[in-house]
Amino acid sequence: MYAQFGSRPMQISVIIPALNEAESIGHVVRSMPWTLIAECIVVENGSTDATAQVATAAGARVVSSPRGYGNACLAGSLAALPTSDILVYMDGDGADIIDDLPRLLDPILANEADFTIGSRIRGRRQPGSMLPSQIFAAYFVSLLLRLFQGVRYTDMGAFRAIRRSSFTQLGMSELTYGWNLEMQIKAAQHHLRILELPVDYRCRIGGESKVAGNLQASLKAAVRILEVLFRVGLRRRERNRG
Repeated sequence: MYAQFGSRPMQISVIIPALNEAESIGHVVRSMPWTLIAECIVVENGSTDATAQVATAAGARVVSSPRGYGNACLAGSLAALPTSDILVYMDGDGADIIDDLPRLLDPILANEADFTIGSRIRGRRQPGSMLPSQIFAAYFVSLLLRLFQGVRYTDMGAFRAIRRSSFTQLGMSELTYGWNLEMQIKAAQHHLRILELPVDYRCRIGGESKVAGNLQASLKAAVRILEVLFRVGLRRRERNRG
């Protein structure tokens, strides 16, 4: 669908990790540009509400995974149609704006990029959609990556697209909230053609953020992201120097 890949149209799978997102997931799935994508996969990540039922009723294919954001992303990636050429990731809270999807897809479809990332920092943000601590974290991690890894990013947001063949090269292993950062570091290490593009961002439709919802969760996610930064990025750079 959407563009030719050899003799057939390219197919796109949208993957949405979802933990207790019953209030928003129906709207997110119904908003999908079904003429552009082959499927929408919602990965039920240990929810205690009706996330799976609401997603199914809205038209998604639902798969389950153990808890952990990276676990959910990996499960969705492995469950994608074998014929899908591009994997798209986004959150299930309604904050990512699906109208920006063509902006992420076009450079890949035009063979100008292998991996595209939506930057909330560079885009238009609805007031209150990102906490000051989230914005600071994005700038801080970006600074560390530039200094020690030589990679230029401004954000670690969920909304992104990658060629299926490129994704397979990365050997993703991070099963928590460090998944996004691991993907970005490994994409640079594998010399993928990367583009970061501004996307709009709004407040979540309903429910509570699993990261920004409370101080303990925020600190836990921050520690994990820093651990991934040093384990995957900085330590590998040091080994390459040795």
